[in-house]
Amino acid sequence: MQVERLFERSAFYRAKLRAAGFSSAQAVGGLDRIAELPFTEKDELRASQAAHPPLGAHAAIDISQAARIYSTSGTSGTPLYIPLTRQDVGQWREIGRRTYSCNGLKAGERVVTTYGAGPFVAGAALAAFEAIGAVHIPVGVGNTDKLLAAVERLQPEALACTPSYALYLSEKLPRKHSLQRVLVGGEPGGGEQPFREKLQSALGAKVYEIMGIGDIAASLWGECPAQAGMHFSAEGLIHVELIDPDTGAVKGFSDGETGELVYTHLQREAAPLLRFRSRDQVRMWTSPCSCGRNSLRVRCIGRTDDMLIVRGVNVFPSAVREVVARFQPRVTGAILIQPRLRAVRQEPPLPIMVEGDAALAQTIARAIRDALAFTAEIRMVPPQSLPRSDYKSRLVDFSSAG
Repeated sequence: MQVERLFERSAFYRAKLRAAGFSSAQAVGGLDRIAELPFTEKDELRASQAAHPPLGAHAAIDISQAARIYSTSGTSGTPLYIPLTRQDVGQWREIGRRTYSCNGLKAGERVVTTYGAGPFVAGAALAAFEAIGAVHIPVGVGNTDKLLAAVERLQPEALACTPSYALYLSEKLPRKHSLQRVLVGGEPGGGEQPFREKLQSALGAKVYEIMGIGDIAASLWGECPAQAGMHFSAEGLIHVELIDPDTGAVKGFSDGETGELVYTHLQREAAPLLRFRSRDQVRMWTSPCSCGRNSLRVRCIGRTDDMLIVRGVNVFPSAVREVVARFQPRVTGAILIQPRLRAVRQEPPLPIMVEGDAALAQTIARAIRDALAFTAEIRMVPPQSLPRSDYKSRLVDFSSAG
């Protein structure tokens, strides 16, 4: 039982659970009582590693027992090391196989990928393509010329990249190419319908969204050909909950329910996490998908790490981009939010740069007000004037904030 492993091997969780009133694994009970247990926060893991280097008191192995050690990018704080045993690596590979094959990718098909195989967990997804039996063509991050050459000469059926890079490539790829599907992940956006429609129209290929979280697994959710939400791919290996992000109360699973995803490892050896708060805000579906699967499905709304609050209204940058994208083709879909204050809370109007027709400024401002209930100050800029990225695009820029 995973909780027994935590009591035996993880000083962090032994102390955490005892402080919450659980003296033993038997006192914790099973999954039916998981809502009684405390959450795990990312900052706790960082503090654990800082106090007990190199892996932290939450780890359940010695560093000599690890097969791989990845790290987070550190964009929201100190990088966090994520150890995996050989068994853990195998589980990630299996979850990845389920995730990336959900859209129909199969053995023998060629897929070109732009994930780096370096320290970050995105590189772990590369093993999924081998598990599927696909012909894998890795070009890595920042190699657009090599990618364009590979598409032209090797004629791959699929491309895997971030939504931001897919948007960038849509302005670079020739109109005629071999790509039939584009698998996007690493940031919200692939499931936003206007953004997806722009990509599909520009690329001439179907776009399927993938989602994972490095602390738990490199990939966890993947879309099927129905494009009606991402299916959960880690049944039996990871337990998932939906909570109210403000109160922490568990919410029931039902069609259309929204909340924050919380994960618990069921079989992880190296650094099992208990009720880890993902900060991913999603909309969920439980009804059977038209593809025949009965698994949970979600669509990512945004991340609380990226969220701004404008006079009491929660503002997700991806939701702003989704509203702006409704005005295609008179906008490119690229935006940049430029808060006036270096803080989460902002006073209206919130400055937003939008690429497109200058005459649309007031119309877009009204659409944002109607859809998202906050006041925006829209500044229209010429197409291709905002930064493009070969990895993840920055939607919020604090560089000029006070």
